[in-house]
Amino acid sequence: MNNIILRMENVRKEFPGVVALNNVHLNVYDGKIMALLGENGAGKSTLVKVMTGVYKRSSGDIYYKGELVEFNGPKESQDAGIAIIHQELNLINELSIAENIFMGREFKNKFGKIDWKKTYFEAEKLLNEVGLNENPKEIVGTLSIGKQQLVEIAKALSLDAKLIVLDEPTDALTDSETESLFKVMRKLRENGKSMVYISHRLEEIFEICDDVTILRDGEFIQEEKIEDLTKERMIELMVGRKLDEQFPKIDHKFGKTIFQVVNLQNKYLKDVSFGIKEGEILGVAGLMGAGRTELAKTIYGVYKLKYGKLILNDKEIFIKSPKDAIDKKIAYVSEDRKKDGLILSLSVKENIHISALKNIEGKFGYLNRKKEKEDAQVYIDSMSIKTPSINQTVKNLSGGNQQKVAIAKSLITNPKLLILDEPTRGVDVGAKKEIYNLINEYKKRGMSILMISSEIPEILGMSDRIIVMHEGGIAGELSIKEATQEKIMSLAVGEQVI
Repeated sequence: MNNIILRMENVRKEFPGVVALNNVHLNVYDGKIMALLGENGAGKSTLVKVMTGVYKRSSGDIYYKGELVEFNGPKESQDAGIAIIHQELNLINELSIAENIFMGREFKNKFGKIDWKKTYFEAEKLLNEVGLNENPKEIVGTLSIGKQQLVEIAKALSLDAKLIVLDEPTDALTDSETESLFKVMRKLRENGKSMVYISHRLEEIFEICDDVTILRDGEFIQEEKIEDLTKERMIELMVGRKLDEQFPKIDHKFGKTIFQVVNLQNKYLKDVSFGIKEGEILGVAGLMGAGRTELAKTIYGVYKLKYGKLILNDKEIFIKSPKDAIDKKIAYVSEDRKKDGLILSLSVKENIHISALKNIEGKFGYLNRKKEKEDAQVYIDSMSIKTPSINQTVKNLSGGNQQKVAIAKSLITNPKLLILDEPTRGVDVGAKKEIYNLINEYKKRGMSILMISSEIPEILGMSDRIIVMHEGGIAGELSIKEATQEKIMSLAVGEQVI
């Protein structure tokens, strides 16, 4: 058995009226990668915050390098050699790579001024360690998300971190950026670094991790070696039940063609045309940068249309803003719920109604608070949104429940066309199944659904028909009967499918 660099025993964390963690255990081994898994709300983030001193545990023990420790804040855990790379990167876009790496720990010369020569030299050494060939003087905001992740790792190494926690690091990365990250992680492991890896992408767990710790509802469920688990068993342990069918696709008779785009063109799109029927899920596949989100935002009025037509119910419509789209019964659920989809500081009730305030407008322009409450409760109940109250602040919900609120915000506008951009990004397997069932329910009601996804199994599992985008245009269309992962990827990279 490897030596344990960090051990958490019987950790309990209580908030007023809530037990967030109950007798949780976590072992992190020297030179190994431990996956920390669980559904949204299982307690992963709380456990990491207890580990790093953000939260004070209610009871339990933490041993680091064999000694009982009590970190009174993240600086103490950082000084001890524990670094965390958050899902939302902790970098300042306007500063250089080197400035970000050594912020607050700048090298000074004998006159007390920053020694830039040494700063850039040391930064370059760290960048080489993580395989990043950028100039340390380059501004961080000009880098891709994947390269920014590597800057964060370089920053962790500059702290001489022995244990690195990576929280959903690949959520916004391309496949090639993910592979670059994994290459660095393997190198760090070979050099004796230990890691805790949090991800909802189970394929990645099998690719990069050595061991797995699973939490459910704030409790420790099991620790296993990765080779002793199957994906099905892993899911079962996470959700507490068997997910008989990951993608619950239903057969449904389509209606007439409800929506068409004809020869759409702007600076993002090249002559895009397609139609979608009532009760049909049209999947949109393609690599990052292919124009999928740009297509959605053009239809929704975020981006200006240079040429082409939008036709709804056999009539041409003109959309110059998201308000126009909502008025024309088109709704859009953004790929980035925190940035574009929700107002995190507002309540569940307020977020659900934010796009449909006219639905609850009362006399003299005042909002009908009773109807606001009743309508919000209908969506909370029908969509199984787990929240203590309709007045709960959205930022305090789990990722899966935030996503449901974002979808509810679109559904309350009663759309004829629902555009879902990465509908299950950052959502655990249990919540994914609930979202798929929800999509199917509205499909049965005759709603047309345009679903964009980077996950090919999701596209294959839920779509009735698939279009594949490449460099702003449609590279091909596949019926669900003929579609395969290989055919989708061939079209996505610009190759012809025979």
